[in-house]
Amino acid sequence: MTTPPDTGHSVIQSYLKSLDGSPGVYRMLDAEGRVLYVGKARNLKARVSNYARPSGHSARIARMISQTASMMFLTTRTEIEALLLEQNLIKQLKPHFNVLLRDDKSFPNILVSRESAFPQIKKHRGAKTEKGDYYGPFASAGAVNRTLNQLQKVFLLRNCSDAMFASRTRPCLLYQIKRCSAPCTGQISVQDYGELVSDAERFLQGRSTAVQEGLAADMARAAEDMEYERAASLRDRIKALTQVQQVQGINPRGVAEADVVALHMDGGQACVQVFFIRGHQSWGNRDFYPKTGAGAEEAEVLEAFLAQFYDNKEPPRLILLSHPIEDADLMVELLTDRAGRKVELAVPQRGEKAELVENAARNARESLARRLSETATQSKLLSALAEAFDLDPVPRRIEVYDNSHIQGTNAVGGMIVAGPEGFEKSQYRKFNIKGADLTPGDDFGMMKEVLTRRFERLMREDPDRMSGTWPDLLLIDGGAGQLSAVMSILEELGVEDVPLIGVAKGVDRDLGKEEFHRPGTRPTALPHNSPVLYFIQRLRDEAHRWAIGAHRARRAKAVSATPLDDIPGIGAARKRALLAHFGSAKAVARAGLTDLQKVDGISAAMAQTVHDFFHGAG
Repeated sequence: MTTPPDTGHSVIQSYLKSLDGSPGVYRMLDAEGRVLYVGKARNLKARVSNYARPSGHSARIARMISQTASMMFLTTRTEIEALLLEQNLIKQLKPHFNVLLRDDKSFPNILVSRESAFPQIKKHRGAKTEKGDYYGPFASAGAVNRTLNQLQKVFLLRNCSDAMFASRTRPCLLYQIKRCSAPCTGQISVQDYGELVSDAERFLQGRSTAVQEGLAADMARAAEDMEYERAASLRDRIKALTQVQQVQGINPRGVAEADVVALHMDGGQACVQVFFIRGHQSWGNRDFYPKTGAGAEEAEVLEAFLAQFYDNKEPPRLILLSHPIEDADLMVELLTDRAGRKVELAVPQRGEKAELVENAARNARESLARRLSETATQSKLLSALAEAFDLDPVPRRIEVYDNSHIQGTNAVGGMIVAGPEGFEKSQYRKFNIKGADLTPGDDFGMMKEVLTRRFERLMREDPDRMSGTWPDLLLIDGGAGQLSAVMSILEELGVEDVPLIGVAKGVDRDLGKEEFHRPGTRPTALPHNSPVLYFIQRLRDEAHRWAIGAHRARRAKAVSATPLDDIPGIGAARKRALLAHFGSAKAVARAGLTDLQKVDGISAAMAQTVHDFFHGAG
């Protein structure tokens, strides 16, 4: 009989003699070798000696210690290196007792592009590689779109692509409805357009009062000169600018640039609200629900959130916090290094800054209350689903699959995920169907490719099913035939223990008359007013929406593709330059070598490459 390995503080005690006071990172592992916790320490020996004490720990730390069977250590030269290494390991290993930020997508910005003499204003997400000035972040694409819509009314800047701009011969509809000054057809000079751009940037920098005063002065002069149409246009722009300022909601006078980060915790759950203040204006807010590491305190949750949130984002000059964090000096050093300038952390107690934090904290409190209520409802639905279909245990991860295509073209498979917290959109996946031997419209073949790719990856990356990414239930849009095909696919892969439910349209394909197919049982139906039926319909509709969206995006990308995409060395910037110069890919193909060499950014060698691509090297 195998003796179970020792665990607990005595195991931790045995490591002390080999440690010194160096900074570094430690990992606590259970008897199966799974990482329970990753931590950093200014002094490894001192930190580990705290865990070696038999008492005096919080319930969370005591549980962690009791499960620890071994430890691993990495020393670093500095505390900053330890903090960076800790965050990288947390992101990679996702330990049970660590605080984890689960939704960490990039935020959109407004870009005033400088690729042309007539700059374009547009939404931008991702790496800031394009030449121009960036303003943000905004909390959501919706916040950017609303701001862009209003800025068009006020400043009349173009939002069309460079290729469209270069090819226009008459003003578009936006000019007719007074949303653009039509620089494409010479309706405005470079100098006058430049003044509009400067006004827009002053507004985005928070200097809207100066912009408004300038517009008012221009309107007065136009009225004096009896240019009534111009005066009316300026009046409309002033009105639109006022509307933008009203929509912003929070416009702090004493805070030009800051992120307001507030945490609220209840029942082991946490909500962090982040408000973005730029140019004395609120550019929206976003809520996050980090995993609290089985019961971490506020200071640890907030510190971990900051380190992970700003891992791929530039921090502002000031971050206002609702709670103090333990290693504030270390966090300031890390964020200052990432920003390349001084970053300040503050927990304000009075004044306007404290009001901003209180407002964010109230939002966090209300958001968490809604989240807990929705989670309770979702848990009841999952339990009812398990009861309706004899599932044991209650599923915590449901994966729903659907395909979308038009006569087999641009086929895409979509997977959505739902669980105790509702739709888990960060887990959604798209699968571009690649099978060259598929018959157009072969839904079975498409599903086989999608499931094969999905489960082969799962078996490769998580064969022991420890990460929580294996499904507890698969929902398939289809009846007995589709279900049988999926069963055979999973059997080929050696996956035979994941429950399957096929959702068929039923009699007359009417909503509410769905038939449910399960392996080895006759088709069943649910009562017309069953909450479980509504729940499954929502899941199926969400999968359908996701797959259609993925298909449309792929189709749009195919439509916008040009032969320039296949030329070695022609990236996005050179492609834009060629299209802006010649107007179309067809014109580029017809261009002579001398003409190609005149394009900005196209060297003589690259011009030869482009010419040879279309005309042959011989």
